[in-house]
Amino acid sequence: MSKDAPVDPRGPRFSAWITTAILVVVLLTGSWRLLAAQTVLFGLCAFISLKLNPWGHVYRFAVQPRLTPTSEREEAAPLRFAQGVGFVFALVGTIGYATGLTALGVIATSAALVAALLNAALGLCLGCEMFLLLRRYAPALARPQ
Repeated sequence: MSKDAPVDPRGPRFSAWITTAILVVVLLTGSWRLLAAQTVLFGLCAFISLKLNPWGHVYRFAVQPRLTPTSEREEAAPLRFAQGVGFVFALVGTIGYATGLTALGVIATSAALVAALLNAALGLCLGCEMFLLLRRYAPALARPQ
């Protein structure tokens, strides 16, 4: 895992809005290919670097310059963990849709949608909260060796 620098918390929320829209389209269309693309994006951000998120680039170059600067920063590790959780749900959803287990696809995609929407609308990152609980109660699991 690479070490990402702390991030402006408005960037992940912006990305969560885009993710929310993508997941809504998946639920409306049942497109396992679109969900597979989102799964790849989750995986790249979780397992390689948050800098690979194209929505983060859109935020940094098109949105952030129009906003009042902030010194607030978030640690990247919980965000990457949250992307990993999204990866798991999106992967299960992709498998469900692609194999004809539509109910599995809908349930897994819906769970990912709820998490993305909570992050986007309320700033509540469920995966980040899971990471913090793991770090508190099972420190060996949450810290890189």
